Amino acid sequence: MIVLTVLVAAVYAAVLIPFKAIPIVPGITELRIAQVLPPVASLLFGPAAAWGIAIGNLIGDLFGTFGPGSAFGFLGNFFLGAMPYMLWGRLGPLSAHQEPAMANRRQVLEFIIVTAVSGIACAFAIAWGLELLGLFPFTVLGLLIAMNNVILPGAVGWIVLRLLYRRVKRWGLIWTELMEPEEVGNQPTASVAAWLCAVATLAGWALCLALSVGAGGKFGDAGLQAGTGGAMNVVLAGAPFLAAILLSFVLGSPRTDLGQQGGERAA
Repeated sequence: MIVLTVLVAAVYAAVLIPFKAIPIVPGITELRIAQVLPPVASLLFGPAAAWGIAIGNLIGDLFGTFGPGSAFGFLGNFFLGAMPYMLWGRLGPLSAHQEPAMANRRQVLEFIIVTAVSGIACAFAIAWGLELLGLFPFTVLGLLIAMNNVILPGAVGWIVLRLLYRRVKRWGLIWTELMEPEEVGNQPTASVAAWLCAVATLAGWALCLALSVGAGGKFGDAGLQAGTGGAMNVVLAGAPFLAAILLSFVLGSPRTDLGQQGGERAA
């Protein structure tokens, strides 16, 4: 798992760095083709992907966007790499309850759902953090980062995962096969934690976005210059939802039996 963490971090950073030359918001964010990787790596490598994506993003920041906001970038990208495997199979009727081999439409739909939630959680954490620091308005980053994290990964990521999953499974590198059950746990609160995570993410992001629009006028008037953030109503409103997301990680540890169950069904 440590080796996989290093590998994910290196690959993610290597794909991020060349696109630093195509900024969307100079000094803050850029075109991120690499966003296809986090949900795929998450469902393959679990916790190794969560830490690898966070570290890889921090390495990428050193090539042009490093600053006070990088701490929130680390947190947001940790969410990006952790939530897909945390939510997979735990959202009741929205879940396929199978291993994420992308073998049918139900699995593809679940992939799109967990990718959207994790992408929005990343946008929420980063935009909230830069609003807290007074560097940038939530309105702009909350939308731009979410679009970067959701549209392309949701459209293409499942294809990449379909191509890789069976191969990685044959190599014995799926995270549920590498980690011992006692190392990961099987909390009875797992489904509750997953729903808490998803609801807190979507509700917190939407509320902060609405408050930010109210504080700064229309989207086009919110400004694209550093130093236009700092709306305390947005910061105070978003804090409990971020705390709820962090609590959900404490309440629910991912199941290790899902891959085996999915394999038995597929067989």
